[in-house]
Amino acid sequence: MAGRWRALTAVLAVVGGLGLTSCGEATADSVDYAVDGVLTSYNTNTVVGAASAGPQAFARVLTGFSYHGPEGQIVGDHDFGTISVVGRTPLILDYEIKPEAVYSDGKPITCDDMVLAWASQSGRFPAFDAASRSGYADIAAIECAPGQKKARVSFAPERAFTDYGQLFTATSMMPSHVVGDVLGLGDGAVTTALLNNDIPAAERIAQVWNTTWNLGPDLDLKKFPSSGPYKLDSVTADGAVVLVANDKWWGAKPVTDRVTVWPRSPDIQDRVNEGAYDVVDIAAGSSGTLNVPDDYVRTDAPSAGIEQLIFAPEGALAAVPARRALAFCTPRDVIARNAEVPVVNARLTTATEDAIGSAELTPQINEFAVANPDAARQALGNTPLTVRIGYQTPNARLAATVGAIAKACAPAGITVQDAANADTGPTALRDNQIDVLIASTGGAAGSGSSGSSAVDAYTLHSGNGNNLPRYANGRIDAIISTLAVTTDPKEFARLLGEAGPILWADMPTLPLYRQQRTLLTSTKMSAVIGNPTRWGAGWNMDRWKLSR
Repeated sequence: MAGRWRALTAVLAVVGGLGLTSCGEATADSVDYAVDGVLTSYNTNTVVGAASAGPQAFARVLTGFSYHGPEGQIVGDHDFGTISVVGRTPLILDYEIKPEAVYSDGKPITCDDMVLAWASQSGRFPAFDAASRSGYADIAAIECAPGQKKARVSFAPERAFTDYGQLFTATSMMPSHVVGDVLGLGDGAVTTALLNNDIPAAERIAQVWNTTWNLGPDLDLKKFPSSGPYKLDSVTADGAVVLVANDKWWGAKPVTDRVTVWPRSPDIQDRVNEGAYDVVDIAAGSSGTLNVPDDYVRTDAPSAGIEQLIFAPEGALAAVPARRALAFCTPRDVIARNAEVPVVNARLTTATEDAIGSAELTPQINEFAVANPDAARQALGNTPLTVRIGYQTPNARLAATVGAIAKACAPAGITVQDAANADTGPTALRDNQIDVLIASTGGAAGSGSSGSSAVDAYTLHSGNGNNLPRYANGRIDAIISTLAVTTDPKEFARLLGEAGPILWADMPTLPLYRQQRTLLTSTKMSAVIGNPTRWGAGWNMDRWKLSR
């Protein structure tokens, strides 16, 4: 948990020139970057957008006061602006956006964008389909004069959110002026409506925020301005996103003029063999056994996200006994061994592993250590059960996981059906198209993690959009909320110890293992560094260089 209390830092040198090759070598004009999710939305703060590959694609398109560095740590982005702590009890922060900061359409970046980010993700206006309210829900007020570059953010008494650097970070702020344009509102009207708690106006704003930034080949680029070194140029017919250098960017010019981000596909091995991809950032094993040609370098590393079974709120597994039955017969030891990693038992401290997090490992985990079909049959009262398990295809590792569950659960009278397809994700679970989603944190195909356990724990808070099982337990809500403002390790451990038995009894999810990441880079690439969070290797793509 050391990263939890790590001070907000500015190590811009990390981004500035990692591993660049000698200046005498020619630099290619474009780079092809493959990821393991779909690219469905420019707005990565919705439930679907947060679970997509959008964060990997847009970390250097939609910037903020911070970004996530190579270890998942928060790094202050001083190209964008600065944060000053002006009060501790209650927590009060002053934000200042760089005077020269403008969107790619020439419109200034202002505190209006911060107000929209807060309002959409605070839970105050339920019409926003936001993935998480962590931290934003603790903000009592934002002082923002429309059109200005400064804002004061005041947190509620006793709600000093410890990981405040996670707020207003890269990809978290959408252009408020686009919402105003779509609704035909004047300058500052969106901010005024939200700060005045105008519910009818907020509902119209939410509708625009939820849907305007969906990606497709026929999009209107005027609605997709950039605040970073790259801007959106186009979306291809097969779902790839083409990014080009933003000529309005006020910071260091990106090294490469053009980056094409390719979504999940079944032919990664073929494309690698052809040398068609320069960077590949995917979940380990998702493409089967990748044979790495000599002109690529492979790096495997753990993510901050947890591969898990996420149970649907309706249907066959709506009742706790049914969920526990499937958990009883799931061979977690076999699944983790096949992934060549240990079983993970944590639900609330998933982004980090240390002595404090071990307090969550209560004795109840032993009941679910190995497959126990007899316990599963007993939990069901000898009643047969059919379960549809989905995941985003293609994914060889998760297909094998479903096969292992089917084999282990058959003696318990549980029939497991593989219900995966290319579009499977949070929506499929929410719409009762499947009974179980196998995915990482928040339902993501990739890491899905913010890098902060305080933030990720909110996936089990009843108010969160990415609480996909719609799990509601008042005591767990209180524990999650308290963890987010707790700095005392002993109290933190006590809360985790209390939460463990409750979560194993209620079984909203079943953790399997820490998702491992595989990063392939051409030997001609430099400055590409993996990242355990949902932003992945794309966190510094403006520094990438492909030598000819």
